[in-house]
Amino acid sequence: MNQYPVIYLDLREIKGIGDKLASKIINHFGSQEEFLRAASNYEVYQLASMDGISQRRAVEIINTVLGNPTQEFLKTERSVQIYEEIIQSIIQYASTEYSKNRVLLLSPGKNSENIAHNLDIIMEAKEKVTHLPIEELRTLLKNIDFTKASKPKYDTSKAILVESREDYTSLMDRGLNQHAQILSINEVGSLDEFELVIYVYREGILEVNNTSNLTMVNGEAEDLEIVPEIILSYYQENHDLLVNILKIRNILGYESVLGDVLELLDSIGSSRVDEKLFDDAVNQAKEKADKQLEDAIKNVDLSGEEVLDLLNRDMPPKIQEIFDRILKEIIRDIKEDTGVSFDPFIQKYPLEIDWQELERVKKQEIGKKQVKSFEERVIVAAKLENLKKDVESEIQEILEFDYQFTLGCFAHYYDLHPPHLGDGFSFKEGLHLNLALEDPEHVQRIDYSLESPDNVVLLTGANSGGKTTLLETLAQMSIMSQMGLPVCAREAQVKLVDEVYFFSKKRSLDAGAFESFLSTFMPIVVREEDKLILLDELEAITELEAAVKIISSFINFIQDSESFAVIVTHMAQEILKNTDVRVDGIEAKGLDEEYNLMVDRTPRMNYFARSTPELILRMVYERSDGKLREIYGKMLERF
Repeated sequence: MNQYPVIYLDLREIKGIGDKLASKIINHFGSQEEFLRAASNYEVYQLASMDGISQRRAVEIINTVLGNPTQEFLKTERSVQIYEEIIQSIIQYASTEYSKNRVLLLSPGKNSENIAHNLDIIMEAKEKVTHLPIEELRTLLKNIDFTKASKPKYDTSKAILVESREDYTSLMDRGLNQHAQILSINEVGSLDEFELVIYVYREGILEVNNTSNLTMVNGEAEDLEIVPEIILSYYQENHDLLVNILKIRNILGYESVLGDVLELLDSIGSSRVDEKLFDDAVNQAKEKADKQLEDAIKNVDLSGEEVLDLLNRDMPPKIQEIFDRILKEIIRDIKEDTGVSFDPFIQKYPLEIDWQELERVKKQEIGKKQVKSFEERVIVAAKLENLKKDVESEIQEILEFDYQFTLGCFAHYYDLHPPHLGDGFSFKEGLHLNLALEDPEHVQRIDYSLESPDNVVLLTGANSGGKTTLLETLAQMSIMSQMGLPVCAREAQVKLVDEVYFFSKKRSLDAGAFESFLSTFMPIVVREEDKLILLDELEAITELEAAVKIISSFINFIQDSESFAVIVTHMAQEILKNTDVRVDGIEAKGLDEEYNLMVDRTPRMNYFARSTPELILRMVYERSDGKLREIYGKMLERF
């Protein structure tokens, strides 16, 4: 939805960005190309994280980069505020930063095909949302983002061995020295210093027969065959992300390679050897053997000749048999505990541990385990490298899903319906967004129409009766429709316009403000673009007659154009003396039992509604006490 190409190749081409800010942005992102990449990926928050750039400014800059026409469409501050309120209503349903950025860049346009396409997507999303576990998905989606960049840590326990200076230089140029030490055969000392040595060979000139910690890799090998962690670290860093993506895809019924990916990751065995396991097994075996030797030797009868042999340091056959039997048994115990058959004992009583032999065996097993683990990791890394494109595509698909899910939730919870594009503005059972989530029993939906030939209307009626709310509802429907969004009405017709103007109350038209009025409002009239103009409570404090003539002229100009306007004013009677214009009214019906104003908020067309000072005064009177109540009472007597 709303895919826009990057149209600027130079930051300085963007309106409002000078050399200083352009340089600041380039420094923040690292390069102009990286900023344009971020902009095309809707990364509003990354730009807004810069000092001195607000979220609104970040949106403006990226909208300009993407060619979005928001700034050309929303012509007044209040129009922009209403647009931003719509955005905030949507963004509350966004779970990922990607979706929030996309929502921030939703932009009104005038291409009816794009609007219809966007509406189809959102209404489909709205329907889909009703069949999904919304809260479960939102919980999972909050943990979804783009994959984290990863870089394997430098591993001092490993070394890469090469045969020539050319190979050494080649691996350095490939950056493999960032992961492990690269050694040349001519310079290497003892390979026992490392738990694992990766021998990148071409001729195989190194004798490796008794080197348990060495594995051989062909000199033409790819980087992942030498340092598989280059690939594996990406997956390990993003493991939790992939688990959540898979859960979401399973809920949605999407196919996925992530089950295979996670299975491959889980298949990688640990390369660690538990040295304590060896120490404990040997110590337990010694303790057991010493006890058995003590018990067995007590029952041995030695001849004089055998005693002389002992004195001569020779082991009598009877004693040797005992040692052999007991050692055979405990060596078997050690193998059961460690998986390795070895004899770490010196035959004495009590037995002595041959610490050098024990360390040799541990180092040997560490080397074997490292080599086996390395070979497994290379196989897994190669498979995962082939799956990486699919993995990235699946992650992007879920990020895109969250964007559409966000819009679908918005349309679902606000009960939005697609508008029809036509030649005017009208709606049935319409509602202001701020009221859409309230209890429907306490909210009145309204009907209204603004169509040719009555393309300009004066809106009159009760204070606090909903005139401003009606104008804002019209503005919301116009802006949302041109953003390709459904609107808050059972039925709606909307005209596509070029510009939306919303002037908030109260704009004084006293003598000192005439020039300001003329310079603000009259240029709107001469612009040829189709417009929706919403004026909230134009009031004249002085120079009433002149003000009315100017406003009447303003109305006549708009009536003769393709634009539409609704003007809330208390000067309707005076204006009608100077021009023929439809007057609609919102009228109060009285006060309820709790002295709240009762208003029929649906305007009556061609009806002059009076304001309600008496009702409001009575409401204030009933809610007051003491001296203030007496004063309000005396005022009421005058009515």
